[in-house]
Amino acid sequence: MNIQMKKGVLELIVLLETEKRDMYGYELVSSVSKVIDVNEGTIYPLLKRLTNEHYFDTYLSESSEGPPRKYYHLTETGKRYAKELLKDWLAFSKQVDLFIKECEKG
Repeated sequence: MNIQMKKGVLELIVLLETEKRDMYGYELVSSVSKVIDVNEGTIYPLLKRLTNEHYFDTYLSESSEGPPRKYYHLTETGKRYAKELLKDWLAFSKQVDLFIKECEKG
């Protein structure tokens, strides 16, 4: 997939994933990678920015497999932002789909 397309939808996917439940960074990388191919170097800066913008709160939780994990919890502001992004994405993708169908008709 084109890198610019990935960047355009990555934030929305991360927000929607964490709306389901709190997640830690590597868990998010694994989950998001099922939808689009990403790596830790892409996700962690995004998580930092979204946290700085108050869309996430973070907390540490003990892990049986090593050091404590930093979990990301979507704030109310983050939930509103996710809904806004989803609404924008649905409108945008609908317009692009209509355009493609018109182009295919010739």
